This record gives sequence, structure tokens and C-alpha cells, in this order.
Amino acid sequence: MNGAESLVQTLTASGIEACFANPGTSEMHFVAALDRSPIRSVLCLFEGVVTGAADGYGRMTGRPAISLLHLGPGFANGIANLHNARRAATPIVNIVGDHASWHNRYDAPLMSDIQGICRPVSHWLRSTASAKTAASDGAQAVAAARAAPGQIATLILPADSAWDEAEGPSPALPVAGPAPVSDAALERVVRALKNGKRTMLLLRGTVLLRDGVQAAGRVAVKSGARVAHDFFAARVARGAGLSLVERIPYFAEDIVESLNGLEQLILVGASAPVSFFAYPDKPSWVTPEGCQIITLSHPHEDGVAALNAVADAIGAPKDGIKAKLERPELPQGELTSLALGQIVARLLPENAIISEEAATTGRGLTKFLPASAPHDILYITGGAIGQALPVGTGAAIAAPARKVVTISGDGGAMYTLQALWTQAREKLDVVTVICANRSYAILNIELTRVGAGDAGPKALSMIDIGHPELDWVALARGMGVEAERAHDCAQFASAFDDAMKHKGPRLIEAVL
Repeated sequence: MNGAESLVQTLTASGIEACFANPGTSEMHFVAALDRSPIRSVLCLFEGVVTGAADGYGRMTGRPAISLLHLGPGFANGIANLHNARRAATPIVNIVGDHASWHNRYDAPLMSDIQGICRPVSHWLRSTASAKTAASDGAQAVAAARAAPGQIATLILPADSAWDEAEGPSPALPVAGPAPVSDAALERVVRALKNGKRTMLLLRGTVLLRDGVQAAGRVAVKSGARVAHDFFAARVARGAGLSLVERIPYFAEDIVESLNGLEQLILVGASAPVSFFAYPDKPSWVTPEGCQIITLSHPHEDGVAALNAVADAIGAPKDGIKAKLERPELPQGELTSLALGQIVARLLPENAIISEEAATTGRGLTKFLPASAPHDILYITGGAIGQALPVGTGAAIAAPARKVVTISGDGGAMYTLQALWTQAREKLDVVTVICANRSYAILNIELTRVGAGDAGPKALSMIDIGHPELDWVALARGMGVEAERAHDCAQFASAFDDAMKHKGPRLIEAVL
């Protein structure tokens, strides 16, 4: 048994079931070992798709997948979506191939400071010293990734550590689950909820899944507190039958308006909201002056149990106020961002998963989806665009019985459009909606907001992707995905309705 085989057997014993990969020469022994394991291996044509798919998989299962990457440059190609995954607290195990240890002194072309490249997006980082330690290193990597609330663990595997003789696999290690919330924190929050002050619960992490949302709804109905999540939440359970959770706005001035008059902000696995960017003459800190910030639970703590304990302590009912199903009428005429949201909300099937990176075209989704059929929505978390298509890909592998709908701006989708090829290869049930406005529209807004002055033709050309126009139908079909274009509400509604009724990968270019 070689080091790679001992590592793969250890990963299997530790509960790893999927590997998203873009391998190279130094990973070939690991690839061969995967061939003799039950781990599902999924090829992706760009490392940003590898890491984004591992993120989507981890968000939906709560368990890590492997991302298999080729040396420092391969890892570097995947960093943007690892940045998002880190912000999402997604468990991921990166296996990064490296040159054989004795080869590094020759400074071969792919030689790099591989640990320096990996460190900024890794909570846990190790380079395997020999084939005899590969298995134990792998067990520790999985345990680190699964530690609450979820971490990025990166194991660098030199080629000789993969092909040299090993002693055998290692057993799975215990997983550090969420810690209990202290009695003192519970008591502080209970007192705060009884003092009559204007209060908001701000949720993040697993408290935004079904049980946590319902527990927060119990607290809200008894105390009158508002319940919200930040704009960049990793996963939110919502829709008919679930308690409503507000979404904190994107722009600083809108957040200030939303929180105006707030006297208490209770953090449940969250941090206080801040402006996404700095702007001249606009605040970065958006919590009202004098508002008391109280922490119920930290990200590594059991916020769901804490919310239920608080609800019981204040005498809350067993259920909060639940959203009623409101399917909007199908709009007619021009296809706008609001109309697109209406159509999606009207036709979305129950238990769907939405991977959303719609940017400026997401207003309609934010307005209409919370009262549609129950679903999970996965937002961009770290602000690095190019997340939606890979995350939807990983989510579809994690939950094959559920319809996945990916909604992305055309600019962001171009970063990782290779995900479509993987969807076709794996026959995944993913419907991709490309909101095609032929522009980095958010940057048109930001150009004014940051006070950069009047933009001339050269500046405007830097945020215009309409010359030449991207042909998403041709791009999708070229990667094996059925595709069509919709110019108005009727065309989009017809295409989306048909896509919801049939399985398999599909793309709809919605021209806005």
C-alpha cells in the first residue's frame, strides 16, 4: 500500500464521499487510489469550479468534500471560491499535490511557495512529511474541517509521500461539534428581551437552517423582536411554512435606514453588520449610535439550542408566525429584474435549492421569493464573484433529489462558466438562469457612489461586457447543456416552467 492509498482509505473511513478535482502529474497516485475507492470523483475544468463545487456540497451536507488541486498555481486558481467558502464556514478538505520532496531543490517551473499560497484561506495547513504519515495527516485534516462551525483544511501531498510505501490507513478522529452557549449569555439575552427596547436578532450560520429559523420565530412572536440575516449569508431556509427572516440591505445608507431606531442588536452566530466597501462621507459602521450589542452565541456555539432555550425562558409559543404561500401573478411584457423575481417565485417547485449571485438583478428575487414555495437559498458570502455556478453544481451532487436553480449575472458567470461542462458530464439537475444585462452593472452604480468623477468612454468601456455580446446559448450548448434565450416575460416564464418540469442541466439566458 502506498501513501496515496492509505490516505484515500483514511478519507473514506472519515466519511468523505465526494472529490471535486482538477489534477496534474503530482496527483496521479492519488487519482489512481480514488479509482479503488467508493468516493465519487467529479472532474472540473477550472480550479475555481473545483473549490466552488466543494463549497456548495459542504453547505448542503454539513460535511466536507475533497478539492483536489495541482501545486501552488492550481490552488491559486481556486482561492477566490475558497475565500467565499471560508466566509461561509463551509467544511472543505483540500488535497494539494506537490513535487517530490527531493525535486524542490531544482526549482522546476511549477515550484512555488505553496504553503504561502495556501495559508490565507486555510484554517488548518500541513505538508505531509512522508508516506508513513499521510494517513494520520488525512484523518486530522477531516477532523479539522468538520470542527464547528466548519473550516478549510489543506493537506499538501508531495509526490513521494503519495507513491512511497505506507503502513496503512488511520481511523477516523472525533469531531468537535458546536459548544454549548453559557448560562450567562442566555440570561443576558432573556433580560434584554423583557426590557421593552426595540430589538433585532441577527442570525448567521446553522441558525439559518429550518430549526434555527423556527426557533428565532418563536422568540420574535413573543418578544416583538425583528429577525434578520446579513446580506452575505451562506444558506437560508425560507418560504411558506417557515418564519420570515429579513435580509440586511447591501448599501451602507440602506442598512443605516433599516436599523434606524434600533436599541438592541442580539448576535446569534453573527457579527455586527458593516458596509461592504468604504465610501467617501458614508459610514462603515452602520449600527445606530447607542445601540447595545449583545452576543447570544458565537459561530462555534450551538445557536439553535440557545434560541430554543431563550424562547422557553420567555414563555414563547411552540411556533412563530409562519409565512403563507403567496405565488405572484405572472407578469407580462418587458422582462425586468422585478418581473424575473415574480416568475421564479411563481413557478419554483417545493424543496428547491437556489444558488444566487444576481447582483443588481436580484431585487425581484429578494422581494418575491420569501413567500414562495419552501426552499434553501445559497448566497455569495465573501464577495468574490464567480461563485453561483460552481456552488449550484456542488449542491446538485449533494442533494440529487432536489431541483437546483442557479441565478447569476452574466459578468460573474463568465468567471466559472466551465461549471456547465461538469453539469452536463454528471447529468446534474441544475437550471441556470443568466441575467444578461451586458454589463458589470454594479460597477456602474459604484462608479458614482465612490465619487470617481464623470466617466468618459475609456472608463465606461472597462465595465461594459456588451461589445461583443456574450452568446450564452452558444456557450452552454458548446459544453453540452441545453439552452435558450428569453427576451420578454412570456418567453422566460415558458422556458422556466418547462425547465422546472424536466430533469437535467439547462440554461436560460434572460435578456434584461
